[in-house]
Amino acid sequence: IGDMARKIGIEISGVCSFLFWPYAFTHEDPERRKKGLELAEQMIKAARLLGTDNLLVVPGSVYAPWIPDEPPVPHDVALERATAGVKSLIPSAKKHGVSLNMENIFANGFLHSPQEMNQFVDSFGSEQVKIHFDTGNIMQYHFPEHWIPICGQRIKNIHLKEYSKKVHEFNLNAFRLLLDGTTNWPAVLEALDKIAYRGYLTFEYFNPFPHFHEAIVYHTSDALDRMLGRKV
Repeated sequence: IGDMARKIGIEISGVCSFLFWPYAFTHEDPERRKKGLELAEQMIKAARLLGTDNLLVVPGSVYAPWIPDEPPVPHDVALERATAGVKSLIPSAKKHGVSLNMENIFANGFLHSPQEMNQFVDSFGSEQVKIHFDTGNIMQYHFPEHWIPICGQRIKNIHLKEYSKKVHEFNLNAFRLLLDGTTNWPAVLEALDKIAYRGYLTFEYFNPFPHFHEAIVYHTSDALDRMLGRKV
């Protein structure tokens, strides 16, 4: 896949996997934690082969409401396990030239604020540990334009995820098509300019329009052109 992408000139912005949830670094089952680290090692190698230096990492969770059967983990235990897990991956990431980018996910009960995220990332003292910033993941209570200047150049890669604060119950229906939510995109893009961010802007799409994928591609392209000033 990496060879094909390079041949036809497609850039691969990064690697991410849902496997960080069932095999979380913070899981109560030690075998699940061990498997999670093994899978993360494979993801690092996959990123290298694909030709990208970005790996989205979910460092752990206290509780994930979309996996209700998993037991909750105390905050201090989650922090200890997540720190140990990420630290163990740094040598491999450095060897393969891959950045471990921690994703901000408010709903998992872990790393609730930009200050907490910064403290976690900085604790490793490694250029291999950065932030994968998702604009929508924190919008139930926060605003991405407030996080960006605080996280600053720790941000290595970005998901643009549209969110509507008009949906008062936190679920996938709160995530919308670009420009169909309540995100202040001019403020977000201005904040990114101020920190001199020049990485990828990748739109992450969820429900509730699963049967219109081709139309969504064109809609997203048009929305990004407008957001970036290429079209008025």
